[in-house]
Amino acid sequence: MTAIALPFSKSAAAKSSFDLGPIARSLVGVACFTMSFLVLIALGRAALGLVDNLHHYAKLPILIHVATVLPAIPLGGYLLLAKKGTPRHKQLGKLWLVLMLVTATSAIFIQSTGGFSFIHIFVPVTFHAAWKTIATARKGDIAGHKKHLVFTYLTALMIPGIFAFVLPGRLMNVMLLG
Repeated sequence: MTAIALPFSKSAAAKSSFDLGPIARSLVGVACFTMSFLVLIALGRAALGLVDNLHHYAKLPILIHVATVLPAIPLGGYLLLAKKGTPRHKQLGKLWLVLMLVTATSAIFIQSTGGFSFIHIFVPVTFHAAWKTIATARKGDIAGHKKHLVFTYLTALMIPGIFAFVLPGRLMNVMLLG
């Protein structure tokens, strides 16, 4: 006889699920939506010619950084909120991790003051989190994998993103606020 999993019962499959808890799910959802929305407004302002002097930012490391970080924002949010463990999830997860590593690597070469700034602390954070993410997945430690992915998304992507919009002179700040 087959057991029926009722919506209010806890089945073995539900206990082993990779899904986020309600607080983490809400935090990721709000962060993803807000950051993606701000990016769209900033890009729209730049595309409409409402931002002057963008040629100062036309350097290869900045272009690579922006080209890889912008899709990483909604893709990472999607991966954290969508169904886990599918072949699609695994392929998109690898793509997201590559985007994050290229973003972090390109950040090393972005030095507006002639040296590293405090925001560069997120480069080794990203490399470490990527390594831990891969290591926990290979070991089958799903709880650890989930923890490192949420940590990476929020601390290596969202926090630097907030700084990019708040700090004067940063590209996203200039594009959003003029």
